[in-house]
Amino acid sequence: DVQLVESGGGPVQAGGSRRLLCAASRFTFDNYDMGWFRQAPGKEREGVSCIRSSDGTTYYADFVKGRFTISTDNAKTTLYLQMNNLKVEDTAWYYCAASTDCPTDMYDYWGQGTQVTVSS
Repeated sequence: DVQLVESGGGPVQAGGSRRLLCAASRFTFDNYDMGWFRQAPGKEREGVSCIRSSDGTTYYADFVKGRFTISTDNAKTTLYLQMNNLKVEDTAWYYCAASTDCPTDMYDYWGQGTQVTVSS
């Protein structure tokens, strides 16, 4: 079975940084666009960023542009999300996901998530 496992979450102060990782097993990103979405308590799921497998084009939601950077390793088995200048409103569970389009609201696979808590 495809597995996506996120890590790197945790507490951080506003203005700080965290780097999320998503490790894939029995799966490579060659045929999928990969992305991150997040969900805060009581809020709707929202797409954060994604990267196209075809040409590496990246997409960022307006609320993270200039602060977050998505990337993959050369083997295309690990997805990263570098998050800088974090804000309290970035507090959420972050999930990596595979889909056939970027950006998209439809995902084929996703992990169990990693929690990021930003304090003021």
